[in-house]
Amino acid sequence: MPTPEQPATPPATAPATDAATAPSLVDLWPLAGVRVTSGDLELRYLDDTLLFDLARLAGQGVHGTDFMPFTVPWTRGTPTEVGRSVLAYQWGNRAGQKPEDWRIELGVVRDGEVLGIQGAYAKQFPVLRTVETGSWLGLAHQGAGVGTRMRLMMLHLLFDGLGTEIATTGAFSDNERSLGVTRRLGYAANGEERTLRDGTWGVTRRFTMTREQWDARPEGLRPPVTLVGVDALREQLLPPDPGLSTTS
Repeated sequence: MPTPEQPATPPATAPATDAATAPSLVDLWPLAGVRVTSGDLELRYLDDTLLFDLARLAGQGVHGTDFMPFTVPWTRGTPTEVGRSVLAYQWGNRAGQKPEDWRIELGVVRDGEVLGIQGAYAKQFPVLRTVETGSWLGLAHQGAGVGTRMRLMMLHLLFDGLGTEIATTGAFSDNERSLGVTRRLGYAANGEERTLRDGTWGVTRRFTMTREQWDARPEGLRPPVTLVGVDALREQLLPPDPGLSTTS
């Protein structure tokens, strides 16, 4: 005698998520909430909309055709090739970010228009508290003081927001604009080194700024700067040491 069919067991379903309690993008990716503002300039997260604008900007030119300021010649190629290079690199930055090895590049924005990027790069930051900076601007936005202001804003984020102890930077010896920004901000010279450049080598001048130098900077390098969303980013980049007990 056939046995009666048993009612099918309904598949397990995940509990419904209340939209009010669901994690936001900033909860999941704190860098998305970071803003550094000073006057009419803002450093902010490169979401895809801003990133596409940045890629198009790079394709319009970052430097003259007879000059290469970068160790990796990513600015060579058609506008489409350069733009794709920017997209691939920035998406890779997102995928590779972790406390012991991170590359943060923020869009430099004025009146809704992206002008370039200001970056910060660190390995073993929780231990070393040392960060290298780098940047670029579209050709149309160079020579008007933006480079100095955006570097100063990043230094605010690094020293005052993330607890950096040493900021380093470098530029080829013929990159006068970058070297000029570094000198104006009061870095200390830290020697020279040979660096690969276009299949040969160039001289890179190295510089450092300690927290003590930062704290002693003159009044002219103290414009009002507002930091937003930094606490969550600091928690992500400086996670608690699992080897340290939180109980007595």
